[in-house]
Amino acid sequence: MLDVIASNVISLILEVFGRVPPKLEPIQLVSWHHAAIFTLPTTEPDPAVEVIVKDYLQLLTNKGIVPQQQGMWIQTNWSGLADSEGTVPISAASLTKIATTLAALAKWGTQYQFETKIYSTGEIIDGVLQGDLLVEGSGDPFFVWEEAIALGNALEELGIRRVAGDLVVTDKFYMNYQSEAQVVGELLKQALDTKLWSSQVQQQYLTLPLGTPHPQLAIAGKVKVKNNIPDSSQLLLRHQSLPLVEILKQMNIYSNNEIAQMLADAVGGAKDVARYAAKAAKVPAVEIQLVNGSGLGVDNRISPRAVCRMLMAIEESLQSQSLSVGDLFPVAGRDTLGTLQNRQIPSGVAVKTGTLAQVSALAGVIESGDPALRVLPHRGQICFAIINSGSQIEYFRQQQDLLLYRLALHWQLTPAIKTNIRVTDSHLGDPRRNLSVLTESQEKNNYF
Repeated sequence: MLDVIASNVISLILEVFGRVPPKLEPIQLVSWHHAAIFTLPTTEPDPAVEVIVKDYLQLLTNKGIVPQQQGMWIQTNWSGLADSEGTVPISAASLTKIATTLAALAKWGTQYQFETKIYSTGEIIDGVLQGDLLVEGSGDPFFVWEEAIALGNALEELGIRRVAGDLVVTDKFYMNYQSEAQVVGELLKQALDTKLWSSQVQQQYLTLPLGTPHPQLAIAGKVKVKNNIPDSSQLLLRHQSLPLVEILKQMNIYSNNEIAQMLADAVGGAKDVARYAAKAAKVPAVEIQLVNGSGLGVDNRISPRAVCRMLMAIEESLQSQSLSVGDLFPVAGRDTLGTLQNRQIPSGVAVKTGTLAQVSALAGVIESGDPALRVLPHRGQICFAIINSGSQIEYFRQQQDLLLYRLALHWQLTPAIKTNIRVTDSHLGDPRRNLSVLTESQEKNNYF
């Protein structure tokens, strides 16, 4: 009778998944009410994981590192598995960017695009704008050389070859991670005219699709800063940023402090980021204490538990869009640049690193590559957060990586590497994100 039941179960798995999950092949026949596949989620800690954590802390102790200053939290979607000072807020370095990511998603959603508007004063006569070119930003933190080059080409397509007046920018327009308006204006002026390009601009141009035109839009006047765009100005172009999901990915892969701070400011500031994050993660506000959105400095304090809860909240918010934390954070074995250089983290693990002079932090999500295993306790998504305090940064990193390998081995996890790291079809310098107001007006008239 048990042979028949087992045969039917295997047939059902083959029908649903198209194959027998490798980890289930050696299953032993037992009565159905004892079978692991029917085990309910537990809220009890995992003794084996607690041993792994204890061994980790003992290694640190042997090096003279105070264990009480090391925070750790490990959990599944439903269960806490191990805890060492897990609810104590501690300097978390760039794990702060997890909070900024969560707050940005809560405020705008993955597909939000920042808009930069380009205006003019005066008419365009024989390729010359007889007036000023004005730029009104909205806080786009990822407007870089490639975007500016594409913008210059879009303006030339409108018939502008030269600006007789000034280049005017507002204080919400950022470029190359710079926020000081005068500096940003000078950078844009340089990008719009090939004759002013430095070797750095030329290098970034080479990353654009072959055949991308070289803009030659010369501005005769100066760069000026104004708080507002005059009402009499005429809107020419609307430049849309990359979708937020792409901006967040780049921020986290490279742990870009400037992008993080710009996003935090746009959300409303560090306190609003902390409030958004604590609410979404369902942790007490005291466990997320922020003074900035990047993690620079020791005053940002987050508990390891809050870090894991934030990652789980991000994962939950992305599920309806078929996205995961791996689409917003670097994944070992896939993202070879950025913060994962020289790390030995198991392939397929999505992580966020954090480093200060006295802090080494690592948090992330281990996910089984086999969907069938997600029904088993402790074998779906495992979130971990490790925050080490002390000066032995390289040693901390080595031990963190080894700890992850022990955890992966314990659960016999085979994480899936997502090879398609692009979640949109847009790219830096994509001309399709420069929308001509004139063209839009013509299309609207044709429609009606």
